[in-house]
Amino acid sequence: MVEILCPHCDEEIELDDDSSGVFACPYCDEEFEWNVDPAPSKSGGKVTSNSTFKPMKVEYEFKPSFTLMTAHLGPSESIKVEPGAMVAQSSDLSVSTDRAFSGGIAKGLFKAVMGGESFFLNKYTAGNSGGWISLAPSVPGDIGTFDLAPGENLFLQGGAFMACSPNVKTDTKFQGAKSLFSGEGAFFLRAFSQSGSGQVFYNAYGAIKEIDVTPDTPIKVDNGHIIAFTEGVSYRVATEGGGAKNLLFGGEGLILQFSGAGKLWIQSRNLWALAASAPFLAR
Repeated sequence: MVEILCPHCDEEIELDDDSSGVFACPYCDEEFEWNVDPAPSKSGGKVTSNSTFKPMKVEYEFKPSFTLMTAHLGPSESIKVEPGAMVAQSSDLSVSTDRAFSGGIAKGLFKAVMGGESFFLNKYTAGNSGGWISLAPSVPGDIGTFDLAPGENLFLQGGAFMACSPNVKTDTKFQGAKSLFSGEGAFFLRAFSQSGSGQVFYNAYGAIKEIDVTPDTPIKVDNGHIIAFTEGVSYRVATEGGGAKNLLFGGEGLILQFSGAGKLWIQSRNLWALAASAPFLAR
């Protein structure tokens, strides 16, 4: 059996592994189409895709320093949003609140605290005539979009997640023991979709730069400047020069070396560095 999310009501539905065709959701009675791609996945199984997925229609204003994103939702279309990111919306949107992380309450709360994200997400759903919602991050900077393929993972720095399509789920990934002393997040957020394609909207402090990582071109980045990276990229924790002494007293954060093949997104400003300088700016 495979678990998918209804594209209309976001409830979990179980289908046979080889099921294809048009189905009626047992919860909302709406019909949706589900197809199975026979192409083998990395694990040797089949890749499933929800053919009803259409990328959200979004527009951006005031890029890149003070970006405002507006999602134009079709009838009954939804978007899950980090609390505090909503700026304005059409009056016909309904809102519900769901847990951001899977598992029990205690486990989900632990993941939220460690991942630097909220325990709850707000889901905004358009009415029969559609609607719109404008979103912005809590710090000055840009907004980016990543299209998730079924079964694909996107890893984000804590605080970078802003919104996603309803079928996208989140989890956490530990950066390593040295990260506990960096003054920055110790966990990455993992965004993934097991029920068709999805979208993730992430924010940056400052401008966003996309870097291609290849086996011949590993990249070193200060942890405070990382936004996100794809699952084809691996990383190891390393400090420049003086090891733990440099990490604690050298004025630099945790250094991560990325290798493999994939994409890496970095931000031009470091929020942790700004926070560390606050006592001096106040004088």
